[in-house]
Amino acid sequence: MVTYSQLVYNQNKTRLKRKGYKNKRRVLDGCPQKKGTCIRVHKITPKKPNSALRPYCRVILSNKKHINCHIPGIGHRLTKYSHVLIRGGRVPDMPGIKYRVVRGKFDLPGLLNRKSSRSKYGTKDFSRLSR
Repeated sequence: MVTYSQLVYNQNKTRLKRKGYKNKRRVLDGCPQKKGTCIRVHKITPKKPNSALRPYCRVILSNKKHINCHIPGIGHRLTKYSHVLIRGGRVPDMPGIKYRVVRGKFDLPGLLNRKSSRSKYGTKDFSRLSR
């Protein structure tokens, strides 16, 4: 809360400054998605209570920045030099990974036989077409 004396002081000098916004996805440069090229495809183990091998890839973006990205869904065909589309969204149990790869775009196809959450995994609704 601002006091009266602070208001009087700032009235003559400068305005009170608003608190700045911290962008959590600085690598994307304010864009919703960015195109990139995989330079490494590997697996990582999650944090303490969980145990698995989660797939991720090291990507160099179109703005020449390097990031680690999670590959969602079961199975993928990504290799070195595959083109991918990157969006924001961190994985809570994978340290240092704040981005995800968009499925169904460029070299990463969508999942087959997916019935729910199809938009997240790049799957078309073929049940509607078979009627």
